[in-house]
Amino acid sequence: MTVAVVFDSAGTLLNTYRVAKEVSRQVLMPGIETTTLTFASPDRVLIVLPVHSKHIIAAPPDMLLSKYLADNQIGFGISCTRKITTAEEIGDMLYTDTHTHVGDLQECIRNVWGVCRDETMLSLNSGAILNMAHKSIEFTITVGGWPFEGAKETITILHRMGVPTFIASGDRSTKLEIMADHLGIPRDRVYGVATPSVKAQIVSDLKNEYDQVVMIGDGINDLGAFKKADTAILTVQQAGDRPEELFRAADYVISHVGDVLPIIQALLKCPNTSRS
Repeated sequence: MTVAVVFDSAGTLLNTYRVAKEVSRQVLMPGIETTTLTFASPDRVLIVLPVHSKHIIAAPPDMLLSKYLADNQIGFGISCTRKITTAEEIGDMLYTDTHTHVGDLQECIRNVWGVCRDETMLSLNSGAILNMAHKSIEFTITVGGWPFEGAKETITILHRMGVPTFIASGDRSTKLEIMADHLGIPRDRVYGVATPSVKAQIVSDLKNEYDQVVMIGDGINDLGAFKKADTAILTVQQAGDRPEELFRAADYVISHVGDVLPIIQALLKCPNTSRS
């Protein structure tokens, strides 16, 4: 009997603080759930930007963000979307936006730095939510994360049980690898910039290698992976509202990352405890 466990990162392994800025109204939205914000409109696409925060802070705040990205040849990763679109369409819009300035993203970064200054952040990602119908950047985004208490110990115990662990997340791969190193998860088991459909495919592929695949997540972008998994575990350790369909799709709901251990132990002893 073999069991593999796939973790989301933000809100699952990492205690996460997110902030968005609505560009058109120049309103900062601290503590927002960015995937829920993205899924609120079928035209929104959440992207991550592979750029160091200090480099963004050093740029002129009145410079168009699109020009900054183009001049520095900064690409993007598609993190979350309901809309079927192509990378080319997103790029055409991102690099020609005329409304969003570097200062809009700088404000998000400074807010996260201020809120999380007493925490040991392993992850700091910036990005944006694009509105494909409006053909503009609708929100700038920054996310900071640090491990939940007990996360590292939980991974260690799972490995001692002979259970391999994986990370499938919409965050940047480079940031996820730093977190994986801290937690003791091999880098070749880390899948970054994973959209909801990619997460579901990762779970589906792992089912060809293991008798049981467990998916652990906390957000609406994990729903597809929940449905593909043999066992779906919803964690509510991260505060915030969640759609009812997430609870319906979950076999278990936990309030601490360590609560996965007795569930995995039961699966190893009696595989029929998972859904068919």
